[in-house]
Amino acid sequence: MRAPLRPLSRRGLLRGTLGSAALLAVGGGLAGCGTEGARQTEAGCVSEDLSGTEKKLAFSNWPQYLDVDDEDESKRPSLDEFGRKTGIQVTYTEDINDNNEFFGKVQHQLAACQSTDRDIIVLSDWMAARMSRLGWIQQLDPAKIPNVRANLLPSLLNHSFDTDNRLSVPWQAGLAGLAYNGDVTGELRTVDELLTRPDLKGRVSALSEMRDTMGLLMQSNGHDPANFTTAQFDDALTKLKKAVDSGQIRRFTGNDYAPDLAKGDIAACIGWSGDVIQLSGANEKVRFVAPDSGVLLYSDNMMVPIRATHKANAEQLINYYYEPAVAARLAAYVNYICPVKGAQAEMEKIDSELAANPLIFPDDALLSKATTFMVLDTKQEKEYESKFQQVIGA
Repeated sequence: MRAPLRPLSRRGLLRGTLGSAALLAVGGGLAGCGTEGARQTEAGCVSEDLSGTEKKLAFSNWPQYLDVDDEDESKRPSLDEFGRKTGIQVTYTEDINDNNEFFGKVQHQLAACQSTDRDIIVLSDWMAARMSRLGWIQQLDPAKIPNVRANLLPSLLNHSFDTDNRLSVPWQAGLAGLAYNGDVTGELRTVDELLTRPDLKGRVSALSEMRDTMGLLMQSNGHDPANFTTAQFDDALTKLKKAVDSGQIRRFTGNDYAPDLAKGDIAACIGWSGDVIQLSGANEKVRFVAPDSGVLLYSDNMMVPIRATHKANAEQLINYYYEPAVAARLAAYVNYICPVKGAQAEMEKIDSELAANPLIFPDDALLSKATTFMVLDTKQEKEYESKFQQVIGA
């Protein structure tokens, strides 16, 4: 079963100006949590593991990010199987709707070295970097997650904020690129076409997620989103502002661009691979494009927060989802990039069409065009977000 389109963005920020709730998350919240008093260390904030005596686990994830039974949506086949195999009772909660919103839920507890009552959380790479920088994540034991080292895609190894995957393990990954509806427009190949082509004027949307929109624009200027200067960011921002001021871009969105693209209300956009796969299942003329200048690769990552009391149980679950057959079952539902080597062969047994889809199992040619966005420190994050928000009018 393919997951229904998700109304909330797994990548996006809370909408609004930097004078509203976004300031609390991006500006004011960071200012508070960036102080030495908010940071923690492994020695200063000791986490006790009760996995030996308590066969349970609390798992927080995003909506529609786990396989469910076609006949009974209260059943989650892969997670239920894990419980039967291990005897670990998993409390699964879909309570992460936005990275910054979730950060706001837990920041005061983690800053004070208090439990969040969660053993696994799943956050996007940039938020995972922030949480790791603050010392709010427990180190994983490589000996207890051998499937990760054996099966994690090389392109997702060694995040810049976590060079040996001791703090985070990808749950799923995705690409930000271009998409268009062939029923209402011709083929689209480049970012510059999206931003300037006369027949697309007023029929274009871009993402409110700064890293994806700005990353693609920097690539189109020949700059590397993984290693850029403020001047290069500003050059891309000038290009974006010109497209906004001219009326080329209709609006900035989270996942909510997808229904408009499907209907042809917008002709083309900056979008995410997982959404476009779902749309193309209903209309093959809705297509994802990896521009020659490049695409942005991101991941959503499993992590164990400090003061979580079932780390070893969490490690069992992480290791389980890196079994290729389990990973294939999950990927068949969520349709994002599967981070597990060997899952493509297992997917052949489930759905040969999905097994051949390069947006779920990217080939080397596609991955060679992909890069991640540079990890930002607190000052950079506030500066770049502020500039971007001003241009997009959020």
